[in-house]
Amino acid sequence: MVMLRAEGLVKRYGDVTALDGFDLRVAPGEIAGLVGHNGAGKTTFFEIAAGLTAPDAGSVRVEGRVDVAPQQLALYPAITVRETLRLFGGLAGLRGRALAGAVESTAEELLLTGVLDRRAGVLSGGQQRRVQAATALLADPGVLLLDEPTAGADPETRAALLTAVRRRAARGAAVVYCTHYLPELSELGATVAVARDGRVIARGAGADLLKDLPGEVRVSVEGGQDITVSTTDPTATLTALLRDLDRPVRGIDIRHPSLDDLYRELSHDRAA
Repeated sequence: MVMLRAEGLVKRYGDVTALDGFDLRVAPGEIAGLVGHNGAGKTTFFEIAAGLTAPDAGSVRVEGRVDVAPQQLALYPAITVRETLRLFGGLAGLRGRALAGAVESTAEELLLTGVLDRRAGVLSGGQQRRVQAATALLADPGVLLLDEPTAGADPETRAALLTAVRRRAARGAAVVYCTHYLPELSELGATVAVARDGRVIARGAGADLLKDLPGEVRVSVEGGQDITVSTTDPTATLTALLRDLDRPVRGIDIRHPSLDDLYRELSHDRAA
């Protein structure tokens, strides 16, 4: 079953092509990390998937309700956090006890209980970021779109948000998580979709995308410079280095490829 299916999306703004055959499928319970350079089409895809704009070609199909936390903060500064959450919960169809319970539980989950009766406009940046995320998490959406939800967030906010996202996925939501902070995707256990020039150019589990990228072996030796070798087979490389060394070894460091390496590799391909 696929909760979100985007096929062949095209979107142009005058002479600028924001999406050029964008495809993405996300299953229930999956967190799909959407990464790419600025201008790759990520935000345009979010706007189309959320129903805020129409594509020039292609289609998006979703199962269940779609909830969105955009990158830019979009809160009503003059109303309280409680009123904000009640407003968005009501728009999601919650009423009565269900609404009150969702407000309290989501506030507790995102560390907002102590500020429920404060106006959104006087909160810190991290608190506002949590409130915005909470508006999308209140009613357990079928599809959850999060565009840079931890941008500028403090460590406490980041940890609370990542935990909340994992819980929604565990309940069956299909999550698209757009970020430039790639270690978050590892923490979330996310699959990866790499966007460039308006289309997805790499898609799959992080381990599969990384398997052909080189890591690094570094050996520190007594009385000499460190030996550093880029390699796709760290074990074999280290064995060969140790066999040929004629000096005592002070230390060994093996760095396996990461999502940052994948991102840099694709950036290099783009520049070339």
